[in-house]
Amino acid sequence: MRVSVVDAGSNTVRLVIADVEGGVPLPVHTVKWKLRLSEHVAPDGSIADEAVERLVKAVGAAGATARRWHAAGPLAFATAVVRSAPNRQEVLRRVAAGTGIRMCTLPGETEAELTFLAARRWLGWRAGPLAVLDVGGGSLEVAFGRGRLPDFAASLPLGANRLTQEYLGDQDPPGQAELKVLRRRIRHELRDVASRIRWERPRTVAVSSRTFQQLARLCGAAPGRCGPFVQREMRCRDLREAVRTLAALPAAERAQLPGISAPRAAQSLAGAVVGHTALKLMGLSGAVVCPWAIREGVLLRYIEDGSDWWTDVTGTTDTAAPPSAAPLRIASPPA
Repeated sequence: MRVSVVDAGSNTVRLVIADVEGGVPLPVHTVKWKLRLSEHVAPDGSIADEAVERLVKAVGAAGATARRWHAAGPLAFATAVVRSAPNRQEVLRRVAAGTGIRMCTLPGETEAELTFLAARRWLGWRAGPLAVLDVGGGSLEVAFGRGRLPDFAASLPLGANRLTQEYLGDQDPPGQAELKVLRRRIRHELRDVASRIRWERPRTVAVSSRTFQQLARLCGAAPGRCGPFVQREMRCRDLREAVRTLAALPAAERAQLPGISAPRAAQSLAGAVVGHTALKLMGLSGAVVCPWAIREGVLLRYIEDGSDWWTDVTGTTDTAAPPSAAPLRIASPPA
């Protein structure tokens, strides 16, 4: 069976088409559309009409591509930039009306669970008690668990693009005062979650997302051309040096550094500060880089547990889906 997933994030809309025979999602085709939705958000968080129209066109193009590749779906979702928008329902309604595709937004904790599942399947059971960090444009997801799904999952408003706009947008490069305020905000948001991770003492820590992958390359990890199976790590002390390097350069010059792409150059500094602060507060010396993330998590849930959980989220049916299973359990911090 061939399945497709569409992920609308703060920077891009991505389509992944994968064959799912044998229990493993094997990508056969990927496409991305650079929309940079986060740059078209009003002060109250609403997404501008022009950006919504571009989103509708991108999702429509993704659906047409999936049909050409004879893929079921697409399973379409949007992350924090749409989830947090006051006009979220209008955005989703216009996508459905313009494309026939029912896009949904997932709770941040569910995103953390799906990313954790992807990391668990990629790293295997030998990883033991596992902590996963995923920084996107609008939020940071953290999860910990000993099994297939996490025992603990949290989503925090610490996305790299969000923090760049809130704290680092007035001066390029920012001064030490701006960075100090940013670190204070991150420490405040991470306090309880970091305490939980320290208490759990994970055997393995994994980071996921394009931002962390680019930062790992800046810290000396192998480039993408070496393939997904090369072991990549990101140490806390190297990330500290990356923060210093990025903070000394304007955004345009950061794109000349190893691994840092032009579209993500502006937010790379905030992402590095989030990553370094999180690892330091959690008492972690470093992390392995996992190439699988939320899209693979969605595909794995589809393969392993059927489509009923997705139907519950979107209110749609899928006649090409595998047998149904129990709905996704959302982990939450203890009271």
